[in-house]
Amino acid sequence: MEPFRRKSPEELLRSISKLHQGKLKVYIGAVSGSGKTYHMLREGQTLRLQGIDVVICAVSTMQRPETEEQVRDLERVPSIHWMEDGVEKKDLDLDLLVQRNPEVVLVDGLAHRNRKGARHATRLDDIRFLLSRGISVITTVNVYELEDVQGIASKLTGIKASHTVPADTLESADEVVLIDVTPETMLERAQGGLLGDGSIWKQGNLAVLRELTLRLVAEGVSHSLERYRKEQGLVGPSGADERILVSTQYHWNGSIYIRRGQQIAKRLNGELLAVTFVKPGVELTKEQAAFKRSMAKLAVQIGAKLEELPLRSRGELADALVQYALEHHVTRIVLGHSKQTRMQELWQGSIIQDLLKKTRGIDIFMVADRAELDGGRIIPARLHPFTLPSESFHRLNERELDQKIEQVKRGRFKVYIGAAPGVGKTYAMLREGNDLLKKGLTVLVGLLETHGRKDTLSQVGNLESLPRIRVDYRGSRLEEMDTVEILRRRPDVVLVDELAHTNVPGSKRKKRYEDVLDILSAGISVITTVNVQHLESLNDAVEQITGVRVRETIPDHILQTADEVQLVDVTPESLRQRMKEGNIYAKEKVHQALSHFFKTGNLIALRELALREIADDVDERLESWQRSGSLRGPWRREEVIYVVVGRGPQAERLIRRGFRIAHRLKAAWYVAFPLERHHSLSHDDEQRMTALQTLTERLGGTFTMLPVIRRPACACSGRLVAAADEVKATQFIIGQPQMAGWKLFTRRKWLRSLLRSSRHMDVLVVADYDPHV
Repeated sequence: MEPFRRKSPEELLRSISKLHQGKLKVYIGAVSGSGKTYHMLREGQTLRLQGIDVVICAVSTMQRPETEEQVRDLERVPSIHWMEDGVEKKDLDLDLLVQRNPEVVLVDGLAHRNRKGARHATRLDDIRFLLSRGISVITTVNVYELEDVQGIASKLTGIKASHTVPADTLESADEVVLIDVTPETMLERAQGGLLGDGSIWKQGNLAVLRELTLRLVAEGVSHSLERYRKEQGLVGPSGADERILVSTQYHWNGSIYIRRGQQIAKRLNGELLAVTFVKPGVELTKEQAAFKRSMAKLAVQIGAKLEELPLRSRGELADALVQYALEHHVTRIVLGHSKQTRMQELWQGSIIQDLLKKTRGIDIFMVADRAELDGGRIIPARLHPFTLPSESFHRLNERELDQKIEQVKRGRFKVYIGAAPGVGKTYAMLREGNDLLKKGLTVLVGLLETHGRKDTLSQVGNLESLPRIRVDYRGSRLEEMDTVEILRRRPDVVLVDELAHTNVPGSKRKKRYEDVLDILSAGISVITTVNVQHLESLNDAVEQITGVRVRETIPDHILQTADEVQLVDVTPESLRQRMKEGNIYAKEKVHQALSHFFKTGNLIALRELALREIADDVDERLESWQRSGSLRGPWRREEVIYVVVGRGPQAERLIRRGFRIAHRLKAAWYVAFPLERHHSLSHDDEQRMTALQTLTERLGGTFTMLPVIRRPACACSGRLVAAADEVKATQFIIGQPQMAGWKLFTRRKWLRSLLRSSRHMDVLVVADYDPHV
């Protein structure tokens, strides 16, 4: 109903005054030299060509040739020069700018402090003044120059900003765009003399600052997505991020559940919420009051939101918890296993069973009761070492030696990734190809898809494009990348567009990424492009966001084996504008795209998904370098994940979920397909099992067919739990019952039995979700 509410006079005045305000756009990067000024000036050139009045003032190119080239034809309004500690500084000349009155001003250094006696103390104040005069501003900032980031950046890297801007600065901007650059590229620029010296140019520092930037922008995108969904009247999870809700009590294990929720939230990069229920008018006991104080203190310490909710009767708990979860877009509810016996569940009812009946689109995670098993209340903190001391003295066997040699011979692999088509991945790839060509490397365009985009085509420059090979198929002549010719020519670098593409029938390899692996194995470096929706493990999240099932995917390990993964970030507003101008798809496809895949809500969610995915990738790489201070914190138990799947359509989703959890926890994982003993497999069953096994092994898991006795239910569930115990599983993953009628009753009976048998393990019940409803 919110969009239809009549605005108050005060709201109307604010809306009218905002129409006269200039717009603020901020380019943010991890460090100086990441390309913020280049992209700002490039946008200025684009705006100028569109007939918009653009000027630059107080812009520093640092004598970088590419950046200086972008200044061409842009009018410069003189700045006020002054010296501080022998360093020249530039202030905006506000009088000249107001007199000139352009539509847009490009200005560097949002965190700049003005000279003594200036009209305003900071550049941010100058910019706010220009905005109030109807002049739009595009500017730049480094992540460690934000007030709320400076502390953690300094703690993790030792780097301090000389000046900062307030924490809410980015929130007040109309657009925030991340300029992502990998540490490898930054180090190469530093070694080439394009950047200054200092401790900032350490790979670990660069990676930490990069991850901070990705997560910061992702949080901002998450808030904008939340606002958009609220305006549209949408409830429940968006599919782009994780939001963990811990349901606990003022009890000795309350803090343990919150800590477990924190652990899960950190590894999944999710927000942590916690609730506890109390009876209205009933005073807490001294013991409960003590637990309340300790839990509140813990919540403040770890940055969780702890709320106390009224509850009149136990029977209302499931409804209250589900309602709260929906209102706060929760993706996972964390609570303890039931302590009830079978008879107590039948007599009193089960809160967990009620939750499973009422939740849709929300996972239920039950924390293992390890007090009896471990002989204590606290889960032991045991770090699994990355490398055993003896390994450095270990003599390599022939197989290990061959693997090491292959790694040395292999070409470098770089991937440009984006949230959607049209963000500029191919443009960036071609630009880098030309840079490498200027450095004397032999660079070939193995396959290019410009989709008729003039800007992209213009970036080909002096690059040589290999002709495509033609394949005859059912009377049609199809074209494909000529991998054989690439291997014959042996260039230093080959550029390959659209990594997730399925090759035409008759090709040697089924998928383009398989051709790329062959090229890399031959010692040829590859730069390629892909969209985040093509990652296999994100297939379900993308369908939940967009309602579209992406058919062409790549296994996640392909991205993980890349030497560099770089995000190309564009705001949804800019992307939709590109679409309207016909710069992404042909004119006849624009309307359909804007009203389907390219809807604003979809683009915001996909952007958040891409930012979080690359932040995770950065963190994984940092952990592989044995960094002690992971932003997500160490996972303090050796985990083994056990996934149970059936014949139903949810099986693939459970396998992908199992993979993502196992990957985050660095865990071994298994997929079990229960099959009734002495039951012969039909042709359909065999095909189904083969497909599930292929997906599991493609993602790096172990697939097993598990003979079980279907009846009674306790025998089947007991066999599953025993099989999980055999592999020392710590987390059990199953799906919510999907069938109806007596089959649903039987399935729930089996589920109750399974939950009772598996109380010594964490159990995740993955929600049923239909993206088309």
